[in-house]
Amino acid sequence: MEESELIARAKIDKEAFGQLYERYVGKIYNYVYYRTGNVADAEDLTARVFIRAMQHIGRYDDRGVPFSAWLYRIAHNLVANWHRDRSRRKIISLDDVSQWRINEAGPESLTQLLEDRDALLATIRRLPADRQELLILKYVERLPNKEIGDIMGRSEGAIKSLYHRTLLSLREEIQSKQDPQPAGKRSLFRRGWRDG
Repeated sequence: MEESELIARAKIDKEAFGQLYERYVGKIYNYVYYRTGNVADAEDLTARVFIRAMQHIGRYDDRGVPFSAWLYRIAHNLVANWHRDRSRRKIISLDDVSQWRINEAGPESLTQLLEDRDALLATIRRLPADRQELLILKYVERLPNKEIGDIMGRSEGAIKSLYHRTLLSLREEIQSKQDPQPAGKRSLFRRGWRDG
């Protein structure tokens, strides 16, 4: 069934809303988990996202933006309130973000890869919350810039600019902390974090 038809039905039929829930609950949970770093809070906030969506679906207006962007926006607002209520610095657990693939890597390559991963994750955790959110939406959820912009309340151009600045910032910080390496041993970071 087309998403627009399902949304129209969900405005009057809870069973249709259940189908929307099934379609998006995994993505919303992942997003919330990476923003909170806590399974229990992620489960609670994800439930609240869908309760709020169900309460307000009657006012949802399809403006050519994917339904998921509306859900992400609700999730974004709830997570922001969650952080504000706890007066904590916004930290995102990204331990599971990168599923590094190791194809027959020897011990030296594996050690370097693990060191690079740990350094990258530590650097990402020090980024401002909006940049962490951008990286989650881009690399974990694999959303296009336009949809990320809809979720974060920014234009597609602003997202591209923020993405570019974020990657440059990551590259500069990582390179400043790396020891100079012999010419034949280029860092995995320099190969892996290119603008895409």
